[in-house]
Amino acid sequence: MCEFIEEVLARFHSVIRGDKAFACFIILVCGIMLRTDYLGITSIVRALALRPEVYNALVHFCHASSWDLTLIRHCWWETIAKCMPLYQECGMYIFIADGVKQAKEGRRIPGVKRLHQESETQSKAEYIFGHMLGCVGVLIGKAGVLFCLAASLRLHDGLQECAAWAGGQACWALSHVVQLFMDCSDVAQRIGGAAIVVMDRYFLTTPGLLMLQQLNKARTVHLDVIIQAKKNCIAYDLPPAREPGQRGRPRQKGDNVQVAALFQTHRDAFIPAKVELYGKIHALRYYCINLLWGKGLYQELRFVLVQMSDGRESIFACTKLDLDPLTIIRFYSYRFKIENCFRELKQVFAGLKYRFWSKFMPKLNHYSKTTDPTPLSFVTDLREREGILKTIRSNEIYILLACIAMGITQAISIFFDTEGLRGKLRFQRTAPKKISEANVVDYLRSHFQLFLANAPQDSILHLIRERQIAPLKHMGNWVS
Repeated sequence: MCEFIEEVLARFHSVIRGDKAFACFIILVCGIMLRTDYLGITSIVRALALRPEVYNALVHFCHASSWDLTLIRHCWWETIAKCMPLYQECGMYIFIADGVKQAKEGRRIPGVKRLHQESETQSKAEYIFGHMLGCVGVLIGKAGVLFCLAASLRLHDGLQECAAWAGGQACWALSHVVQLFMDCSDVAQRIGGAAIVVMDRYFLTTPGLLMLQQLNKARTVHLDVIIQAKKNCIAYDLPPAREPGQRGRPRQKGDNVQVAALFQTHRDAFIPAKVELYGKIHALRYYCINLLWGKGLYQELRFVLVQMSDGRESIFACTKLDLDPLTIIRFYSYRFKIENCFRELKQVFAGLKYRFWSKFMPKLNHYSKTTDPTPLSFVTDLREREGILKTIRSNEIYILLACIAMGITQAISIFFDTEGLRGKLRFQRTAPKKISEANVVDYLRSHFQLFLANAPQDSILHLIRERQIAPLKHMGNWVS
């Protein structure tokens, strides 16, 4: 287990300049895994029993120029391809993409804006102030034991004004949907294999599919998507064949089709089947048809209409026209894995509790109107713009470090899922069917100091040990 952690972390030494900066990187990743409270970088210092002066070095690392965020992201994606147990079906990797909203109270944090909260729960307000992030998850593991590993998680909204400041971040001016398709293609390009992306109904848009077509033409790796369609989805029949000698421009589409109406009009054409979903066998009825979708786009998609045994109805759209309908249904059932990923990232690793702010950032007005200019539009000084961009970079490196820490624990959950390890995990009233990220984190908290004590001098973990507080030799002096 300790050797695997060192193998993953050692791969980042080539993209982080300087031994001191690399030591800070190791401390931050391990500290995010091991800390028991979430009070900023001080919690990492306490969890690893570090000397007080290490705190300033860790804070400085988050703002330093000794690392390039893009290079670290690329290194992380290549590490996923070589060190993680990627899951494949039908010769394709399975990606899961979605957005996540994180509330932020700081009024000088770049990118904070008013967001509508669609979650159907009374514990959340309808509108919040916070960050909109886009996540691309990669499915790892084996049948029955699958995790969604966060490969890419970055800010997608509220930074349109900054797009002109940073030449390499022109994508900030694009919509959240388009940026997420671009992130999926970037990850697939580094992992090096065809992939199918599972998304919810928010992402079935014409700009998104247009960007997907452009990316597939420009790059060597091909992406397909499975997206849930809305119940009011309108599609089109394929255009009729042209008759000999027929004049005029060829038709782009046929008649309009109300997709949800097919549940009634084609009721007798539905095929009964049984599919394993969420670990259980479910009886359902399905109907598959290829139609054109998107006004002005008219891309052919495979629509699969599903009617569960309890009466629930769903519509799925897939760009891979030869994919089996039951496979499409099963692939979409993996989408919920990313919700588990968000839960563990927030509750176990506190990966979204970053709090870097900038004094150059104009104070956010909570009572401003949507027509009012954004606070970033008032920043004109070059030095102030550079300070805000550095703050955005600090927030994103913290998010990436949390994703790396969580990815390591997920891989440990798969590689070291043994009966001997299960007996050493934390007490749980209900025995889990698999080792979770929280189980591994609890085990590491109990044994990490033992790992450090037995680590050789030339190991990566030695970087942590030499920065710890010296052990107290005379404990009797503390007794009054």
